[in-house]
Amino acid sequence: MKELTTENEWNDMYRKSNEKKVYIFKHSTQCPISAEANEVYEKYVSNYTEDDAEFCLVKVIESRPVSNLIANDLEVTHHSPQLIIVEDESPSWCDTHRNITIESIKTALNEI
Repeated sequence: MKELTTENEWNDMYRKSNEKKVYIFKHSTQCPISAEANEVYEKYVSNYTEDDAEFCLVKVIESRPVSNLIANDLEVTHHSPQLIIVEDESPSWCDTHRNITIESIKTALNEI
């Protein structure tokens, strides 16, 4: 999993979404709900066996400009925690807070 800390790193992942799914997890390091969602995301990533995706983390407090740019580029209202799957430079799925579960991610992938 790659932590995005600069706008250039985000721009690279944004372009890479034309080749692979890009998962962006926006995480607040000061929020217990975000910590729970982060555990779910890390578990999902560790069990992912395909080679068709990139996995990223953005700490929204520490990397606020990157977080804001993602929201702007994808035209997605910012939340944290928030998981966004990006394909072809557009969000194909997005959910927040306690809705981020292994089951919800798998269901979303079946619908994409």
